[in-house]
Amino acid sequence: MLAGLIFVGCAVGPNYRKPELSAPAKWSRLEATETPVADAGARSDLSQWWRGLKDPLLSELVDQAQGQSLDLHKARARLREARARLAVAGAGRYPNVEATGSASRSESSVGPGVAGGNAAAITGNQFSVGFDASWELDVFGGVRRSVEAAEADQESALASLDDACVSLVAEVARNYVEVRSLQIRLGIARTNLASQTETLQLTEFRARAGLVSTQDVEQARSNREQTLAQIPSLEISLAEAEHRLDILLGQTPGTLHARLSVAGPLPEVPARVAVGIPAATLRQRPDVRAAERKLAAETARVGVTVAARYPTFKLSGSIGIEALIQGTSGNSAGLLYSLLGGIAAPIFNAGRLRNQVEAQDAVREQAQVAYEQAVLTALQEAENALVALARNRERGEALMRAAEAAHTAAQLARQRYGTGVIDFQSVIDTERLVLSVEDSLASTRADGVLALIRLYKALGGGWSEETKSRLAGKGAP
Repeated sequence: MLAGLIFVGCAVGPNYRKPELSAPAKWSRLEATETPVADAGARSDLSQWWRGLKDPLLSELVDQAQGQSLDLHKARARLREARARLAVAGAGRYPNVEATGSASRSESSVGPGVAGGNAAAITGNQFSVGFDASWELDVFGGVRRSVEAAEADQESALASLDDACVSLVAEVARNYVEVRSLQIRLGIARTNLASQTETLQLTEFRARAGLVSTQDVEQARSNREQTLAQIPSLEISLAEAEHRLDILLGQTPGTLHARLSVAGPLPEVPARVAVGIPAATLRQRPDVRAAERKLAAETARVGVTVAARYPTFKLSGSIGIEALIQGTSGNSAGLLYSLLGGIAAPIFNAGRLRNQVEAQDAVREQAQVAYEQAVLTALQEAENALVALARNRERGEALMRAAEAAHTAAQLARQRYGTGVIDFQSVIDTERLVLSVEDSLASTRADGVLALIRLYKALGGGWSEETKSRLAGKGAP
C-alpha cells in the first residue's frame, strides 16, 4: 500500500494538448477592391445577424424557433446527460459508504424439564447496525482521466448546443427566403399567364376576322397552358417550404400558412459584410469547438484504459454495534469494527487490456481526424459562401438588364404582329423569354440572400454567450 501511495498524483496515459489552428492569414477568394459585397476588415457582431436583413417577420420566426425547436430541446437533453455523467465520474474520487442493518430470531430447546417434563425453549434476538465503507485509491489516475473525459464531453455537448442554434437560425432564414422567393415566382408566373391570356384572346379575334390561321391560335393556347402548368409545381414547393418552417418551429404543418399567406419582398442584403479573418471564424464555429472537445475526451479515455493495466489499491472498513437478547440468560452488546487494505493486479487476460488501449487510441485518432475535417469544412464553407455572394450579385445585375430588354422585345413583337410585320412565332418566343428571364432573376435574387445566410452560418453566427446561457438553462458553465 505504501509503495502504491508513492504514485498518487500521477496519471498514466497521454496528456492532452489542444491542436493549433492551421488557418490561412486571409480568405483566398476575397479581394476587398473587387468584391464589394464583402469586407475583410473588422469582424461584425454575428450573434443576431438575421436582424440585419430588416425583416420583422423573419426575426419573429427565429425568436419563436429558439424557444420551441425540438432540435434545441434534444441538444439541451444531451447537455443535461453530459452534466449528469460528469457528476457520476466525479463520484469515483470519494469513498463509498453504505448503511447496514440486520435482525434475526432463533429458538432452541434445552434437555427435559424437572420430573420428566417437556424440554425448555430458549429464544434469542440478535440485532446489528453499522456502516461499511470502501475507497479505491486513484493511484494511477484512472478516475482523474474519467473526470477529464466527462468534463470534455460536457463542453462538447455545450458547443453542440451552440451549433444546433446556429443551424436552426440558418434553416429558419433559408426556408423563409424560399417561401418569399416562391411567392415572387408565383406572382411572375401569374402575371405572364394574364399577358398570355390577352395574347390568346387577340389571336382568336384575328382568326375569326380571317387575318391569321388557327395555327397561331393553337400556338398561343399551348404557350398559355405551359405557363399555367408551372403554377401547381410552384405552389407545391411553396407549401413544402412553409411546412418545413412549421417543423423548425416545433408546430404542426399548416400553422404558419395564415401568417405567410400575403406575399412579401425578399429580405435585404447589406452592401458590405464584415467577415474578419479565417482564424476568428474557426474560433467562432461551435462545430469546430465541439470536435476539439471530443478529441480531448477521447484522449483522456486512453488514460483510463492504460490505468486498467496497473494494480488497484483498495481500502475498506466497517463499524457497527451488535446486540444479543437471549431469553432469561442475559443480554450482550458490543462494538465491531474492521479495516482492510487490498491490492489487485492483472496477471493474464489474453491481451484484452492491451487491445483495449489500442482500440481507444484508434478512437482518439478518429476524433483527431474528425477535428481536422471540421476545420477544413469550416474554411471551405466560408470560401464557397463568399464566392457565391459576390457572383450572385453580378449575375443578378446582368439578369436585371436582360429582363428589361426582354420586356421591350415582347412589347415590340406584339405591336409588329398586330400590324402584320412578323409572324406569331416571334411573339411566342419573346413571351417565353420574358417568363424565363424574370423567373431566373427572382431565383438569383433569392440565391443572393441564401448565399448571405450560408456565409453567416459558415462564420459561426447565430449564438452568443447570452444565448448559450439562456438555452443551456440554469447552471450552464
